[in-house]
Amino acid sequence: MEDCLAKKMEITVSEAEKRTGRNAMNIQETYTAYLIETRAVESQSEGQCAPVDSLWRRYSEFELLRNYLSVTYPHIVVPPLPEKRADFVWHKLSADNMDPDFVERRRIGLENFLLRVASHPILCQDKIFYLFLTQEGGWKEMVNETGFQLKADSRLKALNATFRVKNPDKRFTELKHYSDELQSVISHLLRVRARVADRLYGVYKVHGNYGRVFSEWSAIEKEMGDGLQSAGHHMDVYAASIDDILEEEEHYADQLKEYLFYAEALRAVCRKHELMQYDLEMAAQDLTSKKQQCEELATGTVRTFSLKGMTSKLFGQETPEQREAKLKVLEEQIQEGEEQLKSKNLEGRDFVKSAWADIERFKEQKNHDLKEALISYAVMQISMCKKGIQVWTNAKECFSKM
Repeated sequence: MEDCLAKKMEITVSEAEKRTGRNAMNIQETYTAYLIETRAVESQSEGQCAPVDSLWRRYSEFELLRNYLSVTYPHIVVPPLPEKRADFVWHKLSADNMDPDFVERRRIGLENFLLRVASHPILCQDKIFYLFLTQEGGWKEMVNETGFQLKADSRLKALNATFRVKNPDKRFTELKHYSDELQSVISHLLRVRARVADRLYGVYKVHGNYGRVFSEWSAIEKEMGDGLQSAGHHMDVYAASIDDILEEEEHYADQLKEYLFYAEALRAVCRKHELMQYDLEMAAQDLTSKKQQCEELATGTVRTFSLKGMTSKLFGQETPEQREAKLKVLEEQIQEGEEQLKSKNLEGRDFVKSAWADIERFKEQKNHDLKEALISYAVMQISMCKKGIQVWTNAKECFSKM
């Protein structure tokens, strides 16, 4: 971890800007651009003020970077991006992806994504990632030149592997079930939180009604007027604080959402392993078939029914020369198949070893992050309740002085 990019470079997404331009179809569109600022840490430690490098990136470029990383490093649980459009929001909050509050939370999420990648022991060393941070012009062309799209597995192929693997690895099967459960639990938690936020909003607005009633009442009461006015003021201040509080709540919700999206990153690693296992099984099956054909040709006996065998019976046997040529081709194919199978076995073992090491790293990170987020959320709720108690304590003192 000492060599990771996050230790050598300060990375921030400092600003978001609404822009208008034309897309590839020459249609005018409105989008948000994000300012990435980087600064070398080494020169700062030497007492020098390092210059800040900056460039603008669109959300679609962040998506391209993540797709590249996912394809290039299939054994790694690649950090997810923040959501493109707001989901699991309480109904008083805008779900518009151009809403300033949502754009601000997405800015924080994009910065967190870059810091996650920069802190990863393997991803941080990737040249394309470094150029994403430091070179604005021509970056897309460089990504496409890597040919990563050609390495991407099709959804149909992945689905086929899921249903046709005969000997799935128990650990990856359990991991897939775990990722499904993690996504389900966090989705439920976010829905409950949104309902609680709605009710909380209602409670705060009731305090606003109290404030209005007390203020109006104070206007017609001479002796009790000052006390009612003061109590109303406390209620108004408390009611006005709800927007800031629920915006802070959304920050904790975004921390949970990150792990909601991490669940899909875990499943992506499982799918890749299934594909490799499926290819290995197909290669082993093909090799067994060729060995059987070779044995049948060598002995002249056919163990299984085949159209070719039936044809030879009907139209006569092959000449010794033809059979010898076929045997030679089959032997070469068997040799190639054995080497391929050996290579696939080795590749599979390396994948499992690398993937499991990264999964263990991810689990440790997840436990730490979710523990911190949930504790902070609990502390915030306690603080909110204490403020509510203090408001009514102040109101009680106001009433006592009347």
